[in-house]
Amino acid sequence: MFQDPIYNQKVNIPNSSIELVIKREDLIHPFVSGNKFRKLKYNIKQAKTTRLRPILTFGGAFSNHIAAVAFAGKEHGVPTIGIIRGEELGLKKHLNPTLQFAKLNGMQLKFVSRDDYKKKTHSEFLSLLKDEFGAFYMLPEGGTNNLAVKGCEEILQPIDYTYNYVCCAVGTGGTIAGLINASKEHQKILGFPALKGDFLQEDIRKFANRDNWKLITDYHFGGYGKIKPELISFINTFKKNHNIPLDPIYTGKMLFGIFDRIANGYFPENSKILAIHTGGLQGIAGMNEMLKRKKSPLIEV
Repeated sequence: MFQDPIYNQKVNIPNSSIELVIKREDLIHPFVSGNKFRKLKYNIKQAKTTRLRPILTFGGAFSNHIAAVAFAGKEHGVPTIGIIRGEELGLKKHLNPTLQFAKLNGMQLKFVSRDDYKKKTHSEFLSLLKDEFGAFYMLPEGGTNNLAVKGCEEILQPIDYTYNYVCCAVGTGGTIAGLINASKEHQKILGFPALKGDFLQEDIRKFANRDNWKLITDYHFGGYGKIKPELISFINTFKKNHNIPLDPIYTGKMLFGIFDRIANGYFPENSKILAIHTGGLQGIAGMNEMLKRKKSPLIEV
């Protein structure tokens, strides 16, 4: 599973001196792509060397993390359990594509209410899970912990130190923390959160050892899992023009933000920008199901 290809793809920006390159982390692995590959690399190794099995983790209906943990667990012979936000999801006759994928790869799914899910870090709730499942190796929602950050520190390679801006989408903060720790003094790390609010600042500081970073919070499109027609249009146009698929939760929002900032003069002339494609493409199928119900334009695949 664990390989480390380098595939940087240049994106042409007409009438601009700015160089934009996409680091195609989405191509690392067909099912455990991007930052999920990085976050799981050392956690899977740790889980295999301890008696704390299975791996138990948390996620929502379209969670890239849940899908990646399920496949990685199957590939490495480690049982997995997913605690899924939303009791109603377990009552539906057919699971959505993400949860179907997780189940087909051997993950045991437990659906909990949204109120109970909010207690996922509480000792009482974790004790109930241990009573039900026995001892387990716990991964937090999104997979961010010290070992995950260590894996994400390996995203930047020597070839990438020529860029003065490194951009990534931000969910739980582990990926950007790894980039910050691995960056050089001349580089500025820009994070584009998929969620509303500034609460991620403290989460990132728990793992980051430098101050050369900033969160740009203007491109969440209403919050996690929320999208708008202009974002769908951007994603489809970007794929048509550059043959690079984008997910609507993370990388699509980041690149929308980068292009908007370029158009509005945020980056100095001759800037060299490296944008990290963190994968997440498996979530497109589930998002398109939701868009169909709303009779909205679909994301082209």
